Amino acid sequence: MRCTPRYSFVAALETGRTSWTALNFADPDILLVMDAGYDVTRLAHLLSDLPVELIGRLRSDRVMLRDAGEPRSTPKGGRPRKHGTAFTFAKPESWHEPDATTCTETTRYGKAEAKAWDRMHQRLQKRGPWLDHEGEIPITHGTLVRLKVDHLPGEREAKPLWLWSSATGIDTVHLDRIWRTFLRRFDLEHTFRLLKGTLGWTAPHFRAPDTADLWTWLVIVAHTQLRLARPLAADLRRPWERPLTAAKLTPARVRRGFRNIRAKVLTPARVPKPSRPGPGRPPGSKNRNPAPRHDVGKTVKREPTLHAHLAARG
Repeated sequence: MRCTPRYSFVAALETGRTSWTALNFADPDILLVMDAGYDVTRLAHLLSDLPVELIGRLRSDRVMLRDAGEPRSTPKGGRPRKHGTAFTFAKPESWHEPDATTCTETTRYGKAEAKAWDRMHQRLQKRGPWLDHEGEIPITHGTLVRLKVDHLPGEREAKPLWLWSSATGIDTVHLDRIWRTFLRRFDLEHTFRLLKGTLGWTAPHFRAPDTADLWTWLVIVAHTQLRLARPLAADLRRPWERPLTAAKLTPARVRRGFRNIRAKVLTPARVPKPSRPGPGRPPGSKNRNPAPRHDVGKTVKREPTLHAHLAARG
């Protein structure tokens, strides 16, 4: 199994090179941001013993449930209820008074209004990732956030954005941190795209996690150099790209003219000596030092229906 840079930390955990005890648990929780399509409730349950806070986007047609409060039975007895009343995103009449509200002026989106409802959870069933869960399905409380902005870049109409955070009992400062962190996800995705497509972050396949970590740091250094060389680079744009000022050049555009910058700046290194590459392995010969392969286990195909799955389990 070869190790790519993005999986190097996971591989280090599996080999015992990294321990969670080395982390400082007095620091703020690590924020894990994800888009719609991921089961944020399931991930929050699996990572409940780690210092992380999960933030995920929800579809606008979802229904959340309020907290049932203290366990109590009806006057006629019976089992105490587990869920409260329904909170339907598409029906404002089903909403109750938010626990926290903020209103912030932004440069790109105009006025951003955020509302938060504490201790909201999802009704879960034994299907999907909870199909093999033993015992009663737990209730995972979190904070429901609704973000509404005036407009998107380009004066486009903006629809409300629904988020769910695994943290509870938040204040207005924490509420602003949640939606601002989610908006920063778009910048991070474009950064990862640059590191992979332009700087070749995942192009090599390394055999050791330490080598992958070293390559990751080299890519970060190269990205930092491109950011610092922005005022020195010329805008070598493509015919279909918009002109940009020197203060707004992207790292990909700076990279196009970086060879011209390197010829003008001073360097403490000497002139490289011309050399010839090595012969390498002769064509047609076998590799006598192959990479080690590890068995990842047999994958079991899940039954297409719930009844078939339960019948197979007996």
